[in-house]
Amino acid sequence: MIPRPSYRVVQWASGNIGARTLRAVVEHPRLTLAGLYVHTPAKAGSDAGELCGLDATGIIATRDIDEITALGADCVLYTPRACDFDEVCRLLASGANVVTTRGEFHRAGSLDPAVRRRVEAACDRGRTSIHGTGSSPGFITEALPLVLTSIQRRLDGLTIDEFADLSRRDSPGLLFEVMGFGKPPAEFDERRLSVVRDSFGPSLRLVADTLSLRLDSVEATGEVATAPRPVHIAAGVLPAGTVAAQRITVEGLRDGRPVLRFRAHWYCTTDLGPAWDLRPTGWHVTVDGDAPLDVDIRFPVPLDRMAATSPSYTANRAVNAVPFVCAAPPGIRTTADLPQIVAVLGPS
Repeated sequence: MIPRPSYRVVQWASGNIGARTLRAVVEHPRLTLAGLYVHTPAKAGSDAGELCGLDATGIIATRDIDEITALGADCVLYTPRACDFDEVCRLLASGANVVTTRGEFHRAGSLDPAVRRRVEAACDRGRTSIHGTGSSPGFITEALPLVLTSIQRRLDGLTIDEFADLSRRDSPGLLFEVMGFGKPPAEFDERRLSVVRDSFGPSLRLVADTLSLRLDSVEATGEVATAPRPVHIAAGVLPAGTVAAQRITVEGLRDGRPVLRFRAHWYCTTDLGPAWDLRPTGWHVTVDGDAPLDVDIRFPVPLDRMAATSPSYTANRAVNAVPFVCAAPPGIRTTADLPQIVAVLGPS
């Protein structure tokens, strides 16, 4: 058997997702941790193992990007809360491929043209590639739809319903400030819709491009349901009359009809006004074509453990993509550009 190559990997950021990818790299049979970049000053100087719950690795966290680019790593796992295109271009130009869980790189054509030119120029200089992936968007909006449509010869519509019960998620900042739960319904505005449209719209367009399906536009709509009485959740209290559930729909339209649809149902209680038909946390995918499909994917994890488990759904696909991105031609590489991502789970 021909030995498979190994890769030297840098982890960029060690937050919720980054700590999970960091741990996966350390434990991976064919990845070697080459470096760790952190944003928090208190983390600088710490051993990487300390930051992901493992024994010491000998790799010390740094906040110096020059130290990172000097490592000559094969790949950087880029998982910060916000994307810095200057950082990304420096990494790519230095000769390091990039796999990121950021949402900006799911489809090259969805980037600002000037930004796209900068990133592609950096890839040309470094002979490197960059790929954006994760669970949602990513696996559920790109990889799985492309597999399911591989047995179709006619596609009338594909709908992805995402359900997330957030009642046991002890993250007040995320739920109340970022997502807008516990606020008056009138505060659910266009800004919230645009964030979701910009996150999931590129995936829908990528699937359409890959299947040679024409889309006239990608639109987002939203609705909320309120708590008829105060609701106590792990993150705090939802006052009566405030947002307790939200449904945001992103649709790829052709001739006024939705061809591709992603619909998020995020809720903190099932006691709602008006009542909604909600499923447990997971995904439900329906394919309307000449080979119709109805696929239900549930996360068999107790709600009080979901916050600890859910980062794996995003982090693991990024780690598994590293060998494929390192082998790809230079440029922005999408799910459609790469081979099917196959995990390496053992040493052979």
